[in-house]
Amino acid sequence: MLYTMRYVSPIGTLLLVEKEHALAGVWMEGQKYFLGSLQGEVQEENIDSKVLCQAKDWLDRYFKGEKPDICELPLNPEGSEFRKAVWKILCKIPYGQTMTYGEISQEVAASRGIEKMSAQAVGGAVGHNPISIIVPCHRVVGTNGSLTGYAGGLEKKIKLLAFEGVDMEKLFVPAKGTAL
Repeated sequence: MLYTMRYVSPIGTLLLVEKEHALAGVWMEGQKYFLGSLQGEVQEENIDSKVLCQAKDWLDRYFKGEKPDICELPLNPEGSEFRKAVWKILCKIPYGQTMTYGEISQEVAASRGIEKMSAQAVGGAVGHNPISIIVPCHRVVGTNGSLTGYAGGLEKKIKLLAFEGVDMEKLFVPAKGTAL
């Protein structure tokens, strides 16, 4: 059974999803890949869920400018082992900092004992992150500072990065691309 809670944030309404006593998703309304692999499963609004209340509290503190730790929440995102490896790296990107798709691909390659990993494959895994904001995929940028790609929309990515105090002078929105 999935339990859900709606959360009104400064960047729009979020849907929080609990599955098996852990946070399985945080999606923005209208987000690409909304509900991911959980689509079609039974959902039930549950504002008394301990996990969902913890996630709400985490988000409240985040949007007040605090820096809550990801480790405070039980997380259980659904995905392949490759995607989970990428999401684990995302969890290590510090508040107010960014990391490139290339840096993540190098870290994944090193952890697998291979010479290199496709940054595009990493981009796909980042884009399918089911726990937006908490697993900070908004902190991933292109090697040249491009803000390309964010399943919730580039305007929300920009707001989150600016909110965290990221130096936006070095970053830009690409003029064209597939992830605009």
